[in-house]
Amino acid sequence: MRKKGAVRVALVTPYGATKSDFFAVGKDHKLDTNGSVAAGRVGHDRIQQGRATESIGEAIRYWYKLKTGNFERIDVDVQILEDIFYVRPLYCKYAERSKSIQLPVIERPLTFTLDYQSSFWRQHLERLDPRLVVWSLEEICRIVKDHRPATKLPHIQELDILRASGPLRHLGLALGGFVGKGYDCYSEFQFESFPAYSVPAELKRDSTGFRYQQRKYGKDELSRAVVLCAIHGHRQVPPHIDIIELDALCQYLPRYTAAVA
Repeated sequence: MRKKGAVRVALVTPYGATKSDFFAVGKDHKLDTNGSVAAGRVGHDRIQQGRATESIGEAIRYWYKLKTGNFERIDVDVQILEDIFYVRPLYCKYAERSKSIQLPVIERPLTFTLDYQSSFWRQHLERLDPRLVVWSLEEICRIVKDHRPATKLPHIQELDILRASGPLRHLGLALGGFVGKGYDCYSEFQFESFPAYSVPAELKRDSTGFRYQQRKYGKDELSRAVVLCAIHGHRQVPPHIDIIELDALCQYLPRYTAAVA
């Protein structure tokens, strides 16, 4: 930022990072009326609106479902990845309140594997109709059976994963059309009453076949994706990559069968 004067900001939402039109601007620079970096004398680093139609405070309010009111202070954590500032809000202090609101920090919020199920996923499933969850997970079990080593169908392809698009839609994940270039398909998450969140999705029978060779899906895109797989065997998952393992969802089924019996 000191060298360039301004760098793009990715806002971390409850679902994970998303693109934004905000910029982190250095103390000796500013953004002019055309959005270009120019010399400035503000004297402190800050986040400017850039091309965004709202302030970053309003964007945080939108993603985290916060009440209206004037923010006196927003505390954030910043991580730098590929010259982009990943800004995660931690606390919000309203001007008319004495206490700050602590915002949830969930690592890998869209990950659901045998080893790790994010609290964001679990809370979302708990708020759904148990009968709908049971039907969806039973369908996923039927699909993942064809991919497990012991019961694997001969010559089964990665595209077979798309059979899970129906039950996943009932669980809050809508898969877009198969692109076949760059990312496999675009996906949209809708958990509880939070805003919809779009992110590239990669389809894999086994996540060990996932290689993040693109690093990101274009110069203006984030290093952010979700891997949807039947079996998760990847031992070193890159930052900002979430894994959804169909086998893990299947094995979550017993939690709900008793509730609908």
